[in-house]
Amino acid sequence: MSDSLTAVRSIMEVMNLSVIGQAHVSKSLTIALLTNGNLLLEGLPGTAKTRSITMLSKVLQAKLGRVQFTPDLLPSDVTGTEIYSEVAGKQQLTFQPGPVFSNLLLADEINRAPAKVQSALLEAMEERQVTVAGKTHSLPELFMVMATQNPIEQEGTYPLPEAQMDRFAMKVNIDYPEDDAELSIIRLVRAEETPEPVNYKLVTQADIFAARKEIAGIHVSENIEKYIVSLVMATRHPERYQGSSLKSWINIGSSPRASITLDKCARAHAWLEGKDYVDPDDVRAVIHSVLRHRLILTYDAMADAILPDQVIDEIVRLVAVA
Repeated sequence: MSDSLTAVRSIMEVMNLSVIGQAHVSKSLTIALLTNGNLLLEGLPGTAKTRSITMLSKVLQAKLGRVQFTPDLLPSDVTGTEIYSEVAGKQQLTFQPGPVFSNLLLADEINRAPAKVQSALLEAMEERQVTVAGKTHSLPELFMVMATQNPIEQEGTYPLPEAQMDRFAMKVNIDYPEDDAELSIIRLVRAEETPEPVNYKLVTQADIFAARKEIAGIHVSENIEKYIVSLVMATRHPERYQGSSLKSWINIGSSPRASITLDKCARAHAWLEGKDYVDPDDVRAVIHSVLRHRLILTYDAMADAILPDQVIDEIVRLVAVA
């Protein structure tokens, strides 16, 4: 086991101790970080969405920026702006960086801000840079956006446009914890009322960059490549699968970003499992998080209360490994 794998696994262990009953969130956060992607968390209030990325920033010794998205937010509140200042007796414009210039950015309740503000994140999420007043400013080498949204509060919200949804590598749904996990949460918060010195191992950003290099070397066979392509093509050409409900469920399928991201996340998942190759189980382990926000369902599917995860289940059932 490499040093970087040991370090990354320790990140998940610490997050699982702090965020109880949400192991899939810790793993998804880690995979997004390893693949240089962004993550969208959708969950009810109080499900430790903020706590997850806060703990990640502590373990990783990374700068955390936070933006609480509201209807009156301006793009400059996210990206920063140029301000007048006096330097050596001369008035000049200087750039004041916004919270986006962090290693980890928490975009809390991202769907509460209008499209103009949401679009301010597009360049940062894709190109890892921000352009203000015609000048381009590079973001830190280690950068990730974790956005959250509430699935039940729709009044006063602005649904994310498809172009922005596509820039999230993964979308993770969070439910309320079960009985035992809820009990453990109560005891954990009670213990934190008398905090003790931090005793978890800190991980450096160099460990993450080393891990990314190792993941780039994970072997993906031609059969797995064709399997990934077939899964994504099933969302675009559901008519190929006669006798299934896919054609009546899917209006618009996934973009090429889905194939690229599915390959990256499957490799990261295989690496976390200690393997040097990707197998079909690695692909199936991440496919729901990669595809669920990249499908546009038909009115018939929505009328029948068909969820994206059900569509993906059907795709996995129908598509065979080459």
